Amino acid sequence: MAETLRDSIRKRLENGDYHCAKEFTLSMFSGKWKVVILYHLGVDGATRYSDLERLFTDISHKTLSNQLKELRKDGLIARKVYPVSPPQVEYYITELGFTLLPIIEMMYEWGRTRIDQLKAESEPKDK
Repeated sequence: MAETLRDSIRKRLENGDYHCAKEFTLSMFSGKWKVVILYHLGVDGATRYSDLERLFTDISHKTLSNQLKELRKDGLIARKVYPVSPPQVEYYITELGFTLLPIIEMMYEWGRTRIDQLKAESEPKDK
């Protein structure tokens, strides 16, 4: 088992608590911001923590920090510390994380299509 997987996920896998691959895949996305973080790191490239904070204005410092830690533990993103003063840290998507981008893009397309459908349904009809 990959060492980067969170202990909670590793234990569930070892105990047979995951009954299907869909549940396991969804566990990688659990958390309100993970999909969006992965998308931006995959599309925009390496990004500093402060830039992520500015990008996601509704996220608290603690939540962003926790989501990044979990994504790192799952091996989906990595962190690079540059030896400068003050220290500069960038987050970037890993090769494994890139494998999720097609799924994320499909989710985005589905959501965009559904929003358009809902807007069309709520528009006043001509008589």
